[in-house]
Amino acid sequence: MAKLSPMMEQYFQIKQNYPDSLLFFRLGDFYEMFFDDAKTASKELELVLTGRDCGQEERAPMCGVPFHSADSYIAKLVSRGYKVAICEQVEDPATAKGIVKRDVVRIVTPGTVIESNMLDESKNNYLASVFLTDKNCGLAFIDVSTGEVHLDRADSGDSVAHILNRLGCYNPSEVIINKYGASVKSVIAFIKNRLGVDYQIVSESDYDVDYLKALIFSHIADDNNKAEFENNCREFFAEKVSV
Repeated sequence: MAKLSPMMEQYFQIKQNYPDSLLFFRLGDFYEMFFDDAKTASKELELVLTGRDCGQEERAPMCGVPFHSADSYIAKLVSRGYKVAICEQVEDPATAKGIVKRDVVRIVTPGTVIESNMLDESKNNYLASVFLTDKNCGLAFIDVSTGEVHLDRADSGDSVAHILNRLGCYNPSEVIINKYGASVKSVIAFIKNRLGVDYQIVSESDYDVDYLKALIFSHIADDNNKAEFENNCREFFAEKVSV
């Protein structure tokens, strides 16, 4: 088998880390897509599917969009349930030695859109997080375009009914959920059929309280803001949370 070109080797090294996303790979003034990503994008965006020499006998299927007008294409893909990984040139091509360094700088999903031209400004665009056990549940709704956050929980009664009620009220565009929650058929059916949105199963370890606190604290530089967050935790969980 012929060896891949250096640029395509770089592409595959990056792509393997984002198998569930369409990779927008920056080449000069365009974002290019290759192979299966190109076939999907060409169909969804009505783009001409071409080819590029990749070092092998067969040319790599390819299509692309201008970077200065990429938002409209990304919005269309995201609205149809796709994730888009934006891979940028992270060094100046004029000073680069060999292949220009590239890396994914952002993954765009239905619940993480921040561009105003990709949003309906008449309503919030919530990303929902659902954590369910056999005894209780917790929910969080965030609009990343505005920073608005809402938290909710239920410790007794019908947790599933509570989740369905809150999801219906906030009408999120995307849901992340723990494995146990995803095993409850009525919850998943509601997300898929009533909300008509995508969901992603998140590892139980990603809901660990200490891990999440450390992650949030890493983004808070001011000690007063950390103290405020700590107080909010105590009030919300009605229990002592140690730093």
